[in-house]
Amino acid sequence: MSDYRIGILAGDDIGLEIVPVAVSVIQAALKVFPDVAVDWVELPIGVPSYQNSGETLPQITLDTLYDLDGWILGPIGHMMYPKDDSKAVNPHPIIRRNYDLVSNIRPTRSYTSIPSLHQDVDIVIVRENNEGFQPDRNMFQGKAEFMPSPDMALSMRVITRRNSELVARTGFELARQRNDKKKVTAIHKNTVFKLGCGLFVEACTDVAREYPDIAFETRVVDTFAMNLVMNPQQFDVVVTTNMFGDILTDEAAGLVGGLGMAPGLNVGPEYAMAQATHGSAPDIAGQHIANPYAMIMSGQMLLLWLGNKKQDRDAVQAAINIRKGVEAVISRLETVTPDLNGSATTEEMGEAICTAIDSLK
Repeated sequence: MSDYRIGILAGDDIGLEIVPVAVSVIQAALKVFPDVAVDWVELPIGVPSYQNSGETLPQITLDTLYDLDGWILGPIGHMMYPKDDSKAVNPHPIIRRNYDLVSNIRPTRSYTSIPSLHQDVDIVIVRENNEGFQPDRNMFQGKAEFMPSPDMALSMRVITRRNSELVARTGFELARQRNDKKKVTAIHKNTVFKLGCGLFVEACTDVAREYPDIAFETRVVDTFAMNLVMNPQQFDVVVTTNMFGDILTDEAAGLVGGLGMAPGLNVGPEYAMAQATHGSAPDIAGQHIANPYAMIMSGQMLLLWLGNKKQDRDAVQAAINIRKGVEAVISRLETVTPDLNGSATTEEMGEAICTAIDSLK
């Protein structure tokens, strides 16, 4: 018997629609594995929490997360939070930093049934999560962005060997689990940032020596960006620093249908958080037309990560079945949301995936 405690943080706007669908898909996949028990823990966050308690990230949520194996976080619409209220914080950087979620794993995959710039794309980009130029998370106290005069702004980038090695190790472990390419590409700009990017490349190279079965290469970020557009099929697992990763993962998503097809998983030494790459889409919130693919596959990645961590074959197989169920629905494009040229609601697409999973029994 394997027991898991998984948090549900619905988020804002379409998060209230797609997160319940993602949870229902995981539950459907686990029905045939009675030895896998999940305690689902709903926690307040975002606008609904602010309306109820005056805080977008209450202490009860922060405290409870330490007692969980992982959690599902829906998209956060923090740009609409009140700017003059210290209790209306953006939860993203706080959660990623507090629980040491160093590696942001963002897969990009093409489907023959979905129009895209390229086919046969299957890439995973692992982005460092808690350092780089992000001023709200790269310092213990204060921020790494400031203005010494009205006409000058300064931003500091932070790179550490520890986080660089953790990201690299995540990438190499993924490369071992995936396909026949078994290659890791480290992205940098050490031609200019000789110390910061130099340290990142050095850390990745050191970790590469522990994985002689995995091919390793480095590429300068601007060259890689061009290669990604022209010939993405040559890449397998990509590791990089925070800002480069944030930009490149959106570029990669654009190759295969957009951010609606871009799941994500944040992982660290102890915890994991499923989080789709896209935003909260307030313009379509309440219409029940949001594509749940990215959120469902983020949940699938969480279940797979937890199963591998606990060497739980049933959880791993349930995650594999979710992927197969999603692939079946996507391949037919019969019960999909309008962004995929369908007419199904968010919930109907989720139900179709659950049905496809049931048929695998």
